[in-house]
Amino acid sequence: MNHCICSCLMALFLMIPNLHAQRMIEVDTRHLGTSIQPTMWGIFFEDINFGADGGLYAEMVENRSFEFPQPFMGWETFGNVELRDDQPAFPRNPHYVRLCYAGHKEKRTGLDNHGFFGIGLREGMQYHFSVYARGKATLRVELVGSDHSVIDKQKMQVGGDEWQRYELSLTAKKTDAKAFLRIFHTEGDAVDIDHVSLFPADNWHGLRSDLVQLLKELHPGVFRFPGGCIVEGTQLSSRYQWKHSVGPAENRPLNENRWNYTFAHRMFPNYYQTYGLGFYELFLLSEYIGAEPLPILNVGLICQYQNEDAGVPLDSLDEYIQDALDLIEFANGDVSTSWGRLRAEMGHPEPFHLKYLGIGNEQWGDVYAERLGRFLKVLRRQHPEIQIVGSAGPSPDDADGHLFTYNWQQMRRLKVDLVDEHYYRDQQWFLSQATRYDSYDRKGPKVFAGEYACHVKGPHHPAPTGMNTFEAALCEASLMTGLERNADIVTMCTYAPLFAHVEGWQWRPDLIWFDNLRAMRTPSYFVQQLFAQNAGTHVLPLSEIEPSDKGKATKHRQPIAGQDSLYASAVYDALARVYIIKVVNVASAPQHLSVGLKGIGSLTHCEATLFHSDCPTAVNTISKPDVVQPKLIDITPKGNNLSLMLPSQSFLVVRCR
Repeated sequence: MNHCICSCLMALFLMIPNLHAQRMIEVDTRHLGTSIQPTMWGIFFEDINFGADGGLYAEMVENRSFEFPQPFMGWETFGNVELRDDQPAFPRNPHYVRLCYAGHKEKRTGLDNHGFFGIGLREGMQYHFSVYARGKATLRVELVGSDHSVIDKQKMQVGGDEWQRYELSLTAKKTDAKAFLRIFHTEGDAVDIDHVSLFPADNWHGLRSDLVQLLKELHPGVFRFPGGCIVEGTQLSSRYQWKHSVGPAENRPLNENRWNYTFAHRMFPNYYQTYGLGFYELFLLSEYIGAEPLPILNVGLICQYQNEDAGVPLDSLDEYIQDALDLIEFANGDVSTSWGRLRAEMGHPEPFHLKYLGIGNEQWGDVYAERLGRFLKVLRRQHPEIQIVGSAGPSPDDADGHLFTYNWQQMRRLKVDLVDEHYYRDQQWFLSQATRYDSYDRKGPKVFAGEYACHVKGPHHPAPTGMNTFEAALCEASLMTGLERNADIVTMCTYAPLFAHVEGWQWRPDLIWFDNLRAMRTPSYFVQQLFAQNAGTHVLPLSEIEPSDKGKATKHRQPIAGQDSLYASAVYDALARVYIIKVVNVASAPQHLSVGLKGIGSLTHCEATLFHSDCPTAVNTISKPDVVQPKLIDITPKGNNLSLMLPSQSFLVVRCR
């Protein structure tokens, strides 16, 4: 019998005896607890799974400047095509292509580009083509369908001995997820072309508008970028350098992506970073979605997983420290400063109001602490207003040694403002960690849960390991109630990774999946969204009331963090004047709750959102994106009390006035 059908029948069978097993919960509205930071729930972007080029960055041409180590990677050439680098248009991207007469009037010279797993076209959408060219010739530019029919075509006249930018627009006459771009020389002399580009007309500042909208709908409070491991790089030459990612996009140099060869079973040798999606665009995106930017910079270490000798000499750190100082100037500096002027020239004279800066990713040990200390000495002196994020290392505990404890000791000694903890663990780990921060030292640095996701494991899971199942999302919600309860110590949280192309993924689970035309919210997306939309401003005390043996006296049990498979937290939103209760039931049976809001009179209005599935292994897919969805349900209060029936395997958010 199908596993999901079994789950449904079991839930129906268990519902009857559990209707009378009512549990009593009290929310004390008289005592506002700790403030919840606006940065509490956020997002983390890394260029993995083709998250930037081929993903969030809307450029549709792969290897547009012919700078890949194999310059024609991504291109198919025909006729008389020559690669050159003399007198280039852009010094940091010197390669360009010369198209010459093919040698016969019935022959053609040109190039095809299939983009990233094809070029996705939408019927009726305009596509803006541009190219830098010199010479005197006529080019023909075509959008060609997967069936090789011409969808649209335009002629372009190139005239002049100097490099110039030429533009035209093409319109898709039909939808095709696997179309391609064709450019060929029709008449005239030889012509040089460089930086061949194609963007959909609905792009947002060069980004894919549908993906940007999904980020905005998450209501994130903080945006960590440009990644984790790509900040380190496999080698010093391939570390992420933010200065390469600003200025004119045409002159931003290519960088090897840290993830192109990492996974032997999912290798993408054509995975590079054009830096078209750079720090300026990421700051713009932070501003648009209402999130505090949190850039991460290299601390003078390359990936310690991949290198035994990972650090640059201490006497060579000045360049790296100066990068941090210059980034602050780029983000916040007056337009009279060098980097502030560049920001203004790029279109944003107002500062980005940077408040946070991460130094290092998953580094550990003395080699990290001593380098971070050098950064802190300078940054504290010159920019005491910037809060510095340090690393707890690659693991959430000492299971792999004593790296976690040692790193925390060093972060306290160095007095960083926040410590970045990462956890990619299975269901049981997430369920067991709802009380993780109850006993953390309140005098030490704050916690930033910078990367986390539940990786489902177990023989009862027909879905492949790492898929975004409903069960994974429910386990994440369970942990997040504990993060929320401890908002005095946990002030930032960002799920990771953010994006994955369905044909180009290397790591899963991921929050948002997409192909060339569509995007899909995972169950984990909805959990993140529900927490962020209902973040509140203050934590409220919440406890369970249990009758004594005599049936009169009561006792309070706090927190509710796994007792009988229940997890709960409560907050107050002082701006909306709303009380918000979040409850997760991970049991295979429903639970009946009586919730009292102590300290207020009668409730005037309540609304609730239920996130539930009878099938723990349920997943949303690109072709079936609505398998698991939250839904609004009716709740009628009685005075200041609520009677709630939580289905098995469910997450409920209640808002009351």
